[in-house]
Amino acid sequence: MIIKKTKFQGLLIIKQKNNTDKRGNLRETFSNKALKKKFIFEYCTTSKKNVFRGFHFQTKNKQSKYVNVVKGKILDIVIDLRKKSKTFGKIFSIVLSKKNALGLYIPAGFAHAYYSYERENIIYYKLDNYYNPKFESGIIYNDKSLKLKLPSKIIVSKKDQLLMTFEQFKRTVKYL
Repeated sequence: MIIKKTKFQGLLIIKQKNNTDKRGNLRETFSNKALKKKFIFEYCTTSKKNVFRGFHFQTKNKQSKYVNVVKGKILDIVIDLRKKSKTFGKIFSIVLSKKNALGLYIPAGFAHAYYSYERENIIYYKLDNYYNPKFESGIIYNDKSLKLKLPSKIIVSKKDQLLMTFEQFKRTVKYL
Protein backbone atom coordinates (compact mmCIF):
# COMPACT_ATOMS: atom_id res chain seq x y z
CA MET A 1 0.00 0.00 0.00
CA ILE A 2 1.18 3.47 -0.88
CA ILE A 3 -0.26 6.50 0.91
CA LYS A 4 -0.33 9.80 -0.94
CA LYS A 5 -1.15 13.11 0.77
CA THR A 6 -3.46 15.64 -0.87
CA LYS A 7 -3.58 19.44 -0.52
CA PHE A 8 -6.31 18.89 2.11
CA GLN A 9 -4.87 18.23 5.56
CA GLY A 10 -5.49 14.61 6.57
CA LEU A 11 -7.22 13.62 3.29
CA LEU A 12 -5.26 10.65 1.94
CA ILE A 13 -5.27 8.57 -1.23
CA ILE A 14 -4.33 4.94 -0.65
CA LYS A 15 -2.97 2.98 -3.60
CA GLN A 16 -3.63 -0.70 -3.05
CA LYS A 17 -2.02 -3.57 -4.86
CA ASN A 18 -4.30 -5.64 -7.06
CA ASN A 19 -2.98 -9.20 -7.35
CA THR A 20 -4.75 -10.52 -10.45
CA ASP A 21 -4.56 -13.84 -12.23
CA LYS A 22 -6.88 -16.07 -14.27
CA ARG A 23 -8.89 -16.96 -11.13
CA GLY A 24 -9.72 -13.34 -10.24
CA ASN A 25 -7.97 -10.95 -7.92
CA LEU A 26 -6.87 -10.40 -4.33
CA ARG A 27 -6.58 -6.87 -3.01
CA GLU A 28 -5.40 -5.79 0.41
CA THR A 29 -7.76 -2.91 1.17
CA PHE A 30 -6.58 -2.06 4.68
CA SER A 31 -3.47 -2.48 6.78
CA ASN A 32 -3.05 -0.93 10.20
CA LYS A 33 0.68 -0.77 9.49
CA ALA A 34 0.09 1.55 6.52
CA LEU A 35 -2.99 3.52 7.62
CA LYS A 36 -2.79 3.87 11.38
CA LYS A 37 -6.47 4.61 12.03
CA LYS A 38 -8.92 3.03 14.44
CA PHE A 39 -12.18 2.00 12.80
CA ILE A 40 -15.16 0.70 14.79
CA PHE A 41 -17.91 0.43 12.19
CA GLU A 42 -18.13 -0.86 8.62
CA TYR A 43 -20.75 -0.92 5.93
CA CYS A 44 -21.16 -1.71 2.27
CA THR A 45 -23.44 0.05 -0.21
CA THR A 46 -24.51 -0.78 -3.72
CA SER A 47 -25.48 1.85 -6.26
CA LYS A 48 -26.75 1.56 -9.79
CA LYS A 49 -25.48 3.57 -12.76
CA ASN A 50 -26.04 7.36 -12.58
CA VAL A 51 -26.87 7.34 -8.85
CA PHE A 52 -25.57 10.30 -6.84
CA ARG A 53 -25.44 9.98 -3.04
CA GLY A 54 -24.59 12.91 -0.83
CA PHE A 55 -23.22 15.27 0.29
CA HIS A 56 -23.61 13.71 3.74
CA PHE A 57 -22.10 14.44 7.15
CA GLN A 58 -23.01 14.26 10.83
CA THR A 59 -23.12 17.49 12.84
CA LYS A 60 -22.20 15.58 16.02
CA ASN A 61 -20.46 12.22 16.34
CA LYS A 62 -18.49 13.21 13.25
CA GLN A 63 -17.00 10.36 11.24
CA SER A 64 -13.72 9.73 9.51
CA LYS A 65 -14.25 7.37 6.57
CA TYR A 66 -12.10 5.07 4.52
CA VAL A 67 -13.79 4.41 1.18
CA ASN A 68 -13.04 1.60 -1.28
CA VAL A 69 -14.77 0.36 -4.41
CA VAL A 70 -14.81 -3.43 -4.69
CA LYS A 71 -16.88 -3.48 -7.87
CA GLY A 72 -17.55 -0.73 -10.40
CA LYS A 73 -16.37 2.84 -10.63
CA ILE A 74 -17.40 6.02 -8.80
CA LEU A 75 -16.51 9.70 -8.72
CA ASP A 76 -15.89 10.28 -5.01
CA ILE A 77 -16.29 13.91 -3.93
CA VAL A 78 -15.72 15.66 -0.60
CA ILE A 79 -16.18 19.21 0.69
CA ASP A 80 -13.96 20.43 3.53
CA LEU A 81 -16.24 21.80 6.28
CA ARG A 82 -13.65 22.01 9.08
CA LYS A 83 -13.33 25.14 11.17
CA LYS A 84 -10.12 27.08 10.49
CA SER A 85 -9.10 24.73 7.67
CA LYS A 86 -7.07 26.36 4.87
CA THR A 87 -9.26 24.43 2.42
CA PHE A 88 -12.64 25.21 4.05
CA GLY A 89 -15.38 25.10 1.40
CA LYS A 90 -13.06 23.57 -1.21
CA ILE A 91 -13.88 20.40 -3.10
CA PHE A 92 -11.71 17.36 -3.79
CA SER A 93 -12.73 14.61 -6.19
CA ILE A 94 -11.17 11.37 -7.35
CA VAL A 95 -12.24 8.34 -9.37
CA LEU A 96 -12.23 5.17 -7.27
CA SER A 97 -12.70 1.82 -8.96
CA LYS A 98 -12.02 -1.87 -8.72
CA LYS A 99 -9.59 -1.45 -11.59
CA ASN A 100 -7.48 1.43 -10.22
CA ALA A 101 -7.45 -0.03 -6.66
CA LEU A 102 -7.50 3.37 -4.97
CA GLY A 103 -9.03 4.10 -1.59
CA LEU A 104 -9.73 7.46 0.02
CA TYR A 105 -9.31 8.26 3.71
CA ILE A 106 -11.60 11.16 4.61
CA PRO A 107 -11.00 12.77 8.00
CA ALA A 108 -13.92 13.93 10.16
CA GLY A 109 -15.25 17.32 9.12
CA PHE A 110 -15.87 16.64 5.44
CA ALA A 111 -19.17 16.25 3.58
CA HIS A 112 -19.01 13.13 1.39
CA ALA A 113 -20.73 12.17 -1.87
CA TYR A 114 -20.25 9.95 -4.87
CA TYR A 115 -21.56 9.43 -8.38
CA SER A 116 -21.81 5.87 -9.78
CA TYR A 117 -20.56 5.25 -13.32
CA GLU A 118 -21.24 1.55 -13.86
CA ARG A 119 -24.31 -0.69 -13.87
CA GLU A 120 -23.41 -2.09 -10.44
CA ASN A 121 -21.10 -0.38 -7.95
CA ILE A 122 -20.18 -1.82 -4.57
CA ILE A 123 -18.64 0.64 -2.13
CA TYR A 124 -17.09 -0.52 1.15
CA TYR A 125 -16.58 1.87 4.08
CA LYS A 126 -14.67 1.74 7.34
CA LEU A 127 -15.64 4.41 9.89
CA ASP A 128 -14.30 5.62 13.21
CA ASN A 129 -17.71 6.50 14.65
CA TYR A 130 -21.20 5.06 14.45
CA TYR A 131 -23.95 6.34 12.18
CA ASN A 132 -26.41 8.46 14.12
CA PRO A 133 -29.47 9.57 12.10
CA LYS A 134 -30.30 12.21 14.74
CA PHE A 135 -27.23 14.20 13.66
CA GLU A 136 -27.38 13.42 9.94
CA SER A 137 -27.28 16.37 7.54
CA GLY A 138 -25.96 17.34 4.16
CA ILE A 139 -25.42 19.81 1.34
CA ILE A 140 -27.36 19.58 -1.88
CA TYR A 141 -25.41 18.32 -4.90
CA ASN A 142 -26.69 20.90 -7.41
CA ASP A 143 -25.79 24.01 -5.41
CA LYS A 144 -24.44 26.44 -8.03
CA SER A 145 -21.77 27.74 -5.65
CA LEU A 146 -20.12 24.29 -5.61
CA LYS A 147 -19.49 24.47 -9.37
CA LEU A 148 -19.63 20.69 -9.73
CA LYS A 149 -19.32 19.23 -13.20
CA LEU A 150 -21.51 16.15 -13.09
CA PRO A 151 -23.03 14.11 -15.90
CA SER A 152 -26.46 15.34 -17.03
CA LYS A 153 -28.25 12.11 -16.10
CA ILE A 154 -28.35 11.81 -12.31
CA ILE A 155 -30.56 9.77 -9.98
CA VAL A 156 -30.88 11.40 -6.54
CA SER A 157 -33.02 10.27 -3.59
CA LYS A 158 -35.89 12.48 -2.46
CA LYS A 159 -34.10 12.91 0.86
CA ASP A 160 -30.91 14.16 -0.84
CA GLN A 161 -32.92 16.58 -3.01
CA LEU A 162 -33.99 18.37 0.19
CA LEU A 163 -30.50 18.99 1.59
CA MET A 164 -29.33 22.54 2.37
CA THR A 165 -27.15 24.75 0.19
CA PHE A 166 -23.58 25.55 1.17
CA GLU A 167 -24.68 29.10 2.10
CA GLN A 168 -27.38 27.68 4.38
CA PHE A 169 -24.74 25.43 5.94
CA LYS A 170 -22.47 28.42 6.63
CA ARG A 171 -25.35 30.34 8.22
CA THR A 172 -26.84 27.55 10.34
CA VAL A 173 -24.19 24.91 11.05
CA LYS A 174 -21.20 27.19 10.28
CA TYR A 175 -18.53 24.43 10.28
CA LEU A 176 -17.78 20.94 11.51
